[in-house]
Amino acid sequence: MKDSLYGELSVIGMKGCEDFTAQVDSYLKDWRSHDQDVSYTVSSSCPRFGSGEAKGALHQSLRGNDVYIISDVFNHGVTYNMYGMTVPMSPDDHFQDLKRIIGAIGGKARRISVIMPMLYEGRQHKRSSRESLDCALALQELVNMGVTNIITFDAHDPRVQNAIPLSGFENVRTSYQMIKALLNTYDDIKIDPDNLMIISPDEGGMVKCMYYSSVMGIDLGTFYKRRDYSVIINGKNPIVAHEYLGRDVSGKDVIVIDDMISSGDSVIDVCKQLKEKGANRIFVFASFGLFCNGLENMDKAYSEGLFTKIFTTNLVYRTPELLKREWYGEVNMCKYVAYIIDTLNHDRTISHLLDQSKKIHIKLNQYNNKNNK
Repeated sequence: MKDSLYGELSVIGMKGCEDFTAQVDSYLKDWRSHDQDVSYTVSSSCPRFGSGEAKGALHQSLRGNDVYIISDVFNHGVTYNMYGMTVPMSPDDHFQDLKRIIGAIGGKARRISVIMPMLYEGRQHKRSSRESLDCALALQELVNMGVTNIITFDAHDPRVQNAIPLSGFENVRTSYQMIKALLNTYDDIKIDPDNLMIISPDEGGMVKCMYYSSVMGIDLGTFYKRRDYSVIINGKNPIVAHEYLGRDVSGKDVIVIDDMISSGDSVIDVCKQLKEKGANRIFVFASFGLFCNGLENMDKAYSEGLFTKIFTTNLVYRTPELLKREWYGEVNMCKYVAYIIDTLNHDRTISHLLDQSKKIHIKLNQYNNKNNK
């Protein structure tokens, strides 16, 4: 196993990722036993003109360095001024800034890796009719600019990596951290088929839920979304109804697994149906909690007892209001991201980080042994 570094480590946190990057940097410094005044974080900026145009700027040389750029393209908490108006940054704005910073590096870095937790345009991963394939184009654009590795988490459909078959693309699961957060929060969960079930809110999430079901040794159920394909509302076909397929959930705790919560309407409808079928506590695992329509509908659903807790990661922006909610549980991924960066910088395989089955089994055994005493 190699111990030498691939290149001098440099970590760039794009706008809105400052706190996340600072935590990652702290772990890296602790592991490498450096002076705490030393930082791996590189200062960068994307100043904007009054017209909304911008440029990328680096404030130190990255020649020959191994560079990791952390970019949360869904951080609407970042704003800029344009024609006298305060404008929240859209995913398009963040992606353009990412390319600006890559352009500012100017090909001088030895290797560039992009850590984009929620994949830009990941929901537009396939063509249904005469439509653009935005995610594939974005991946190809990054690779053409010199990016070697693209690291994302719980991609909506990881098969989009077929657009860049000769380049590095890692789709990292958040399963272990989610299970760990749940078991650390609740000590009375019985992990067996008679007391706990995994539920997929739609057919698209079945692969992920099958993984949870297999490693936890519990049953799996799913909902089928019936959509009205004659209408498009907010860019998608509205859901007419959720039809449940699976074993009886009566009296059981349930974990609903999804990659993201957008408006929250879908997960609320699923929870409501599960409650009507007699489910006990309902826990929701969603890698990315966007809550695009605000929190009022989730507050109402929680007050009605439709769910017990919603766990999402800190990989994307969470509003201060969300962090205060009683029903919300944050899953911190900073240490995991630091592990990935540290391992790649030493030019080692990250297979052990991508395969979480062993760690999950260890955690489940520890939890069961503790509660069976």
